[in-house]
Amino acid sequence: MNTYSYSQISQYLACPKKYRYRYIDGWQERDTRVSTIFGRVFEHALGALFRREDPGAAFYEDWSQYRNVVLEYSKGDSWQRMWEQALRLLEQFVRDERVIVSDPLRNLQVKYMQRLSETSEFVAYVDGLGKLDGKHCLLEWKTSGARYPEEPAGLFSLDQQLIAYSWITGIPDVAMIVFVRKREPEIQYLRTTITEPQRQEYAALVGETIRQIESGLYLPHTGVRFPQNGCVSCACQGLCLDQPNLVELKLQRRPGGEALDWLDELAA
Repeated sequence: MNTYSYSQISQYLACPKKYRYRYIDGWQERDTRVSTIFGRVFEHALGALFRREDPGAAFYEDWSQYRNVVLEYSKGDSWQRMWEQALRLLEQFVRDERVIVSDPLRNLQVKYMQRLSETSEFVAYVDGLGKLDGKHCLLEWKTSGARYPEEPAGLFSLDQQLIAYSWITGIPDVAMIVFVRKREPEIQYLRTTITEPQRQEYAALVGETIRQIESGLYLPHTGVRFPQNGCVSCACQGLCLDQPNLVELKLQRRPGGEALDWLDELAA
């Protein structure tokens, strides 16, 4: 049985060749991007909060593991600064009292699976099921160094991850909670509704993408065309340019990694 996820589908659509490197050849990006690590640790702290544990202590315990690790910090960021930002965001979230997740052991990191054919299935791990301002919805947590744009109205109904999760859960009301790391904490509560036609379109997209994947078609989508430069920031750049030094810097080989690709959902 071949298992697919939102991360896989979006990766193939972005660049089939990079998909092959990651899911077929087993190349994995090194865990040095501090924004990704921060988001993962912060989500664990949110889980502790909903379980009525100390979220600050939970964050510190996980974050301390990276105190002396060489990471790619953005300008002005540091281990200490991001620790302080996490505390302020958690405190602000508690004060807002806008999100409720009852029975967090069941309603956080909820696994959904859908059989697509005799040989394939789709898996998703939804961050949470709960209420925003008293209304039931699907919840997704995001951490960011800048605010998400909110205009024009309805913009977030086009977010493909929200569409994917609405499709697999059948839940039309979705919300993205964005924790913005700034000098003063800011949390965006972005709610939207995904329509049935959108879910049907995504289902068709999944089917067509899987057909291409299973046909073994991995043509590159090169992205060096200013001002859009997807290849410039791509971790697989060294593989495409046949430069071992860049490969060693950004990637590590994980043979057989395709068997665990669904774990991407936990880090998304």
